[in-house]
Order: sequence, then structure tokens, then C-alpha cells
Amino acid sequence: MMLIAIAWTAFLLLAGGIALDRALTGLITRNFDEQLDYMLTAMVASAEIGPDGEVFFSRPLGDQRFLEPNSGLYWQITGNGHEDFPSRSLWDRTLTVREAETMEPLVYDSDQFREETLRMMQRPIYLPGSDTQWWFVVAASREELDVQIARIRTILVYSFAALALGLIAMAALQIWLGLSPLRGVRLAIQRIRMTGDTRVTQPLPLEVQPMVEELNALLAHSERQAEEARAHAGNLAHALKTPLTVLNNAAAAHADNLPEMVEREVAAMRRQVDHHLARARALGRRAVGLSRADVRESAESVERAVARLYPSVRFDLDGARPGGRRAMVAIERQDLDEILGNLIENAAKYGGGSVFVTLDAVPDAPQCEIWIEDDGAGIEPRDRDKLFARGARLDTNKPGTGLGLAIVRDVVEIYGGSVALDESEDLGGLLVRLSLPRAAVS
Repeated sequence: MMLIAIAWTAFLLLAGGIALDRALTGLITRNFDEQLDYMLTAMVASAEIGPDGEVFFSRPLGDQRFLEPNSGLYWQITGNGHEDFPSRSLWDRTLTVREAETMEPLVYDSDQFREETLRMMQRPIYLPGSDTQWWFVVAASREELDVQIARIRTILVYSFAALALGLIAMAALQIWLGLSPLRGVRLAIQRIRMTGDTRVTQPLPLEVQPMVEELNALLAHSERQAEEARAHAGNLAHALKTPLTVLNNAAAAHADNLPEMVEREVAAMRRQVDHHLARARALGRRAVGLSRADVRESAESVERAVARLYPSVRFDLDGARPGGRRAMVAIERQDLDEILGNLIENAAKYGGGSVFVTLDAVPDAPQCEIWIEDDGAGIEPRDRDKLFARGARLDTNKPGTGLGLAIVRDVVEIYGGSVALDESEDLGGLLVRLSLPRAAVS
């Protein structure tokens, strides 16, 4: 960050210095040229044609340097067919006029004198009483102009160097002060790691308070994840302890029905393992990040799979149709498939042959509601809560483990949803109201 600040400061100062240098040198040069133009105008105003056709000055030019040999300030009047009329300061030298077609004053630098560079201004003039085109030329040594430009550039270099050092020092101080709250956060995190604290509690600047709050929220989330993992491990161990004890006692006693007992207890342990694995998978996917699933795509996929298992059952899928508003829920697609698969298969298995699935039944609700209805015998209100208990089954004549609704409820609650049982008004059987959080609109 410091290198970027230095580079950006140097670039801006360099660009500003070049622009200022051009502006100041241009200003000095224009002022120098204006003095030449003033002298050239004075020459034209004083020039007249004599009886012999030669040009002369009716009054002398005011600058004393025109009278001093090699003074650095010169003038000359040149006309075709006439001798050059030079200033005394030229002494034995002559100014070479550059050919030009313009009638406007022409300004340029000339190296015709080896010992000095000249800044020249020339202009063609027709004087009254003469048909000759006279070239009026005034020239001045660039030494004074170059000295002024060098002085300005020296001042600019030292000024901008001092400014650059000051800005870099200020940027370094600003960065150091600006990052000081982050150093406080680093020390707070180090204190958490070394002392075992679970939160950042020491007061920190307001600039980093939102980050501290997010950090505390992350720590709380991780703590909940660890607590849930410990609880799952404890629940699984407790659930497996009883079947293992039964098997151990039966094996030690050489029970006659040991094979049947092993099969029954192993099935019970498998149900417990499946249940806790489903919860662990859901927790793991929820912790990955934001999940999104299309309700209709999942429901159609599940309906096709269940229809192959129960070809005699009539399925009716309604709501969240393609082309309209899509119902997106904040849940992994695999978990949504498992939830809908359990509920739709139960409706087909225990219903009377018809299953209605309504997607996004209440479009304006904060959560997406999915209704699964069947035309079966239904369930008495006093027995509905029992179905969510692990291993609970009201109809033991059909195959099953009794874990479907228990897993559904656990996974749905992990994602922040809910599931409830009711009576279907249209079909007369069971109505399952599944409520899932909507996904944020992207």
C-alpha cells in the first residue's frame, strides 16, 4: 500500500511539475517575445525613406544596448537591391533573414552566431515612398531567457521534491494511523487464541466495529457448529449404546434367537446412523455459504422418480410454472430433493391414489410454502406430532423405517424452515405444509 501511495504521488507530482514548467516557461518566453515585438514596432514607427531611397531612422531607438558592440541586442533592416541597415551592436556581423511569405511577425531561434543563440523576430514592411519590401529584424541573445528558465526549473525541482517528501511522509503517517485499528483487531484475535476467550470484548475504534461484530458473529456461528457436532456425536453414541448392550448381553448368554436379535438391533442402529448422517450433511452444506435451488425443477424431478415406483398414483403438480416467477429457496438442491422425495413418496404410499403438490402456494409470503396433499385416510390431530419422532409409524403394514418425517423436520429446521401436518380440504387426506426460506434475488 505504501509503494502504491509513493508511486501515485510521484506520478501526480511529475505530471503537475511538467505542466507547471510548460506554463511558466511559456509565460517567460512570451514576455521575452513581447519585448522584441515592442522593439520591432518602435523600429517600424521610426523608419523613413531618404532622398536616395535608403531607409533611415527619424529618431534613435531608446535602448542603449543597440549602440554597444556585441551587447546581445541587435536590429537590422534589409531590402532587395539595398545595403543592409544594421545596428551598431552588430559591429561587423550581419543577421540572416529567414524567407517567409507571411506578413505577420515571425519569431524563431537562430544559431547563426557561434558564440550565442539568438531569439529573432522579423516582419516584412512596405514603407511610404518606396516599392521595396523591407525586412525589419530584431534579435536578442537567449542567454537571459535561458537563465530565467533554468532558475524557474530549479525552483520547481526543489519545491516539488520537498512537496513529494512531505506528501509521502503524510501518506505514511496516514496509513500507519489508519491501520492502527486493524492492529488492535489483530491483538484481540491473538488474545482469543492465547487466552481461550470466545469473543472480542475490548473497546475498539468505531471504524472497525462492524468488522468486530462480524468476527464475533463468526465466532458464535463456529461455536454453535461445534456444539451441534458434539451434540450429534453424543446423541449417536447414546442411540447406539442400547442396541450394542442388547447384542452384547444376548451374545454372552448364547440366546437362541440371536440371529433375529442381531438383525433387529442392526436395523435400529442403521436408522440412527442414517438420521444423524442426514443432519450432518445438511449442517455441512449450510455452512458452505449461500445455497439456491429451483423448487419446480426439484419437484418435477422427484415426481418423475416417484411415479416410476407408484405407476397407479395420479400426480398433479401446480404453481411456480415455467415462464412466470421462479420460486427459489435458500437450500441445497440435494437436500430439497430428499425432503420432497420423502414427503411425496409418503403421500403416494399412504394415500388413496391421488397426490396434489402446490408449489409456492402463497407467493407473497416471506417464505416459500409447498403443499403436499393426498386422498388417504388422513391422520388424527392428536397423532400428527408423533410422526416427527424417530421410528414412529402409524401404519406398520407397509415397509418403512419411520425416519422419513423425522429427517425431513431436522433438515428443514437446519435451513430455517418448518414443516407441519394438517387436513387437506380438497382431497380429504393429509396435508403437509412445507415452509422454506426464499433465496435472495440475484
